[in-house]
Amino acid sequence: MPTVKDIAIRKPDEDEATRCKNWPIWTCEASRFDWDYTETETCLILEGSVEVSDRPESGESVSFGPGDLVEFPVGLKCVWNVKKPVKKHYNFV
Repeated sequence: MPTVKDIAIRKPDEDEATRCKNWPIWTCEASRFDWDYTETETCLILEGSVEVSDRPESGESVSFGPGDLVEFPVGLKCVWNVKKPVKKHYNFV
């Protein structure tokens, strides 16, 4: 089963960032919730601050924010801790 160590976080190149702008936008206020990935999600963070940890708790977590391109693997079970309201472009495959 994937863990948060399998989440890929990087800065997109200009072409990738342009493609992401065609994806839908999702927003969320500061909150904490469980999430299970049944598909691979790629997202470009526009605003906010998020920390994602494993579920069940492993002590591991990753954080990301504006300008980060993040890919979540299918099968990941995690907890999203939205520390500052987030706005992102997203795409599921």
